[in-house]
This record gives sequence, structure tokens and C-alpha cells, in this order.
Amino acid sequence: MKLLVIFCCLAICATSVSAQNNTVQNKQKTLTSGNPIVQGWYADPESRIFGKEYWVYPTYSAPYDKQTYFDAFSSKDLIHWKKHSHILDTTSIKWAKRAVWAPSPVFANGKYYFFFAANDIQNDQQYGGIGVAIASKPEGPFTDAIGKPLIDKFHNKAQPIDPHVFIDDNGQAYLFYGGWGHCNVAKLDKNLTGFIPFEDGTLFKEITPEKYVEGPCMIKRKGKYYFTWAEGGWTGPDYSVAYAIADSPLGPFKRVDKILKQDLKVATGSGHHSFIQIPGKDIWYIVYHRRPLGETDQNHRVLCIDTLSFTNEGLINPVKLTFEGVRKKIIK
Repeated sequence: MKLLVIFCCLAICATSVSAQNNTVQNKQKTLTSGNPIVQGWYADPESRIFGKEYWVYPTYSAPYDKQTYFDAFSSKDLIHWKKHSHILDTTSIKWAKRAVWAPSPVFANGKYYFFFAANDIQNDQQYGGIGVAIASKPEGPFTDAIGKPLIDKFHNKAQPIDPHVFIDDNGQAYLFYGGWGHCNVAKLDKNLTGFIPFEDGTLFKEITPEKYVEGPCMIKRKGKYYFTWAEGGWTGPDYSVAYAIADSPLGPFKRVDKILKQDLKVATGSGHHSFIQIPGKDIWYIVYHRRPLGETDQNHRVLCIDTLSFTNEGLINPVKLTFEGVRKKIIK
């Protein structure tokens, strides 16, 4: 009988501990986003705020021939995310056949513009490159804006992939892009479907910083331009993010340091990122993809979000990879 009583007490204690653990886990899920923030294999996230919602537009991470569409995710608080399936696919972009990736959406002229790469062209004889689609809502559906690629050739040796659109405070939109270790910037026209020549008459200016590989992204903070990019190989554990600071969106950009890299206690292959700034606040987040520990498939990448911070001197602090993610934040 005494043994039975002891067993019952142990069982009750175990149940109580289990219940407490579940409560803690549930609180954790409620209080923070958790990483990854959504289920499924995704990469190359471009994050935006449209209205009072956070939006993340990623690449569907799969073999190139299966990369024929884009999904998007929206949230009102960074915690709960809603999936919007197939906001754009190759049935509405006749020239795009495969390898659609690295989207960059922006709001301008009362519409939503969606820049993307397609076909992974390897030379100027292949058809594809960077395209632009348009929609009336952030969840689409998006349709081809010009019926052909916006950039379909290698300029300054930059493969036409990984577009990123940055709109400066004066309304001028810039398109940053490029793979194969070269990065270009171009000035978009008011319709965001063509280019404005630079003073020397060229359309594409090379701004490649040291160790640049791909995945450019630009933010502006306190009058300074922070240009960031991915380094290393996207299939390997050394994929990472570095940055430079300049007084102009055109540079020159001198590499400062890495801000995001693998943590063997959390994940590897951390890179190809974007940022969120809370409107009117010096509060920042970095949205990126990484490869969970133990995953060896090159396409097994997940979407994560962590806090981005700066030193008093305006440098970017190294990002701490977490499983917790970030706390709830509603846009007011």
C-alpha cells in the first residue's frame, strides 16, 4: 500500500510538471514568434510593412524545376502568421519557366509591385532574368507588368538575380541586384517598370563590395545607408550576412563586418535576409533563412526572425540566432 501511495504521488507530481511545462510552452508560443516563424521549406525572405501588417515574401525552397510559384505570409503581431498561397506563379508570367525566387515587393503609385528572378539564366543567350509583376492587394494575385523580363542580360558580369527595391525618402526607387559576386544598382522610373540613366548615360552601376556574393538589401537609418549582402555558398554552413555604411545609396561601400552567421548550437547557413523597422521607432528586426541542425538537403531552409540592434556609434551589432524569435509587436 505504501508503494502504491508513493507511486501515485510520483504520478501526480509528473503530471503537474508536465502540465507546467505545457503551460510554459504555450506561454512561450504566445509571447514570442518562435523560430522558424512558419512551417515549410522557404528561403530568401523579403519583409515589408503594408498598412498595419507585417508581410514576408520568400522563395519556395525546392529543386529549381519545382520553384514555379510564390507564397506570402502576413501577421498583425509578429506572432501569428497567415499563409497566402500562390500569390504569383508561372502561369501568369509566360516567360518564366522555373527557378522563380528572391522576391522584392513594394507599394507605389497606389499599387503593389513584385520584383523577382526567374529561370536562373547562365548567359545572355538564355531567356529570363528579373521581372516585375503588379497587383492591387499585397496578397495578389500578381500579374506580369510588362510581359517580358525587366533585366535579361549580364551587366557588369552580374547575374540578373536577387532583386531588392529600396525607395529613398525623396521617393526615388533603386533596384539592387546581382549574383556571381557582382552587384549593380539602377534607378527605377516613376512607373517602376523602366530605368533612369545615371549622369554618365549608363543604366547599371556596379557597387560590389568586398566578399559580396548575392542577396543585396538596403536600409536607411539616421541619414546613413546600410548596404547588406550574403556571403559564402548558399548550400553550405558558411552562408552569412555582412554590411557596409555610406552617405549615398550609390556608395562607395566598404565592408565593415559580418552581422549574421551560423551558430552550431542553433542553425547553419544563415543568410539572404531583409529588415523590418517599426514606423517612427528605432526598433528593428532581421528576417532571414537558415538551415536547421542535422539537415543536409540544400533546400531544407526555414524562415526566422530575430532582433537587430545598433551601437551608439551606429554600427550593427552581431545578430544572436534564437529559437525564441521576437516578442509580440503590434503596429500602432
